[in-house]
Formats: sequence, structure tokens, C-alpha cells
Amino acid sequence: MSQNTCPECSSELAWKDDQYYCDYCQSGVKKKALCPDCHAETEKLLACGSASYFCNSCNELKSKSRVEIVFEMQP
Repeated sequence: MSQNTCPECSSELAWKDDQYYCDYCQSGVKKKALCPDCHAETEKLLACGSASYFCNSCNELKSKSRVEIVFEMQP
């Protein structure tokens, strides 16, 4: 089962035009990674095939297993 579901209707999201898209809602959806400690949006860092996240608020690297992934509807 996919973990990429629409925050409005819970249907599975598709990847279209370099973004997630809900066919049912006819809307783009943004995927965000939030810091597990302060809940600020993090920056994704890719290096040597692995991904980590950096929180500018905490000024620390965060493991991808700890970040909270959320989806938000695009305006």
C-alpha cells in the first residue's frame, strides 16, 4: 500500500509534472518533511545515495527515519 495519500480525500497520489497530484481532487500536493523535535520544515540532503534532513531551526541533521512526512494541498 502506498504511503503517498491525498490529505483531502485519502486517494493515492500520482507523480505528474515534477510534483505529486491527486486525480480525484484535481490538485497538486506538496510533500514536506518536518523536524521531529521542533516541527519546522527541513531541507533534504542527498549524498552518496543516502538521504538526510537538516533542520535550520535546531541547526542539526535529522535521520530520515525520524522526520515526519506530511502532504499539503497546493493553492
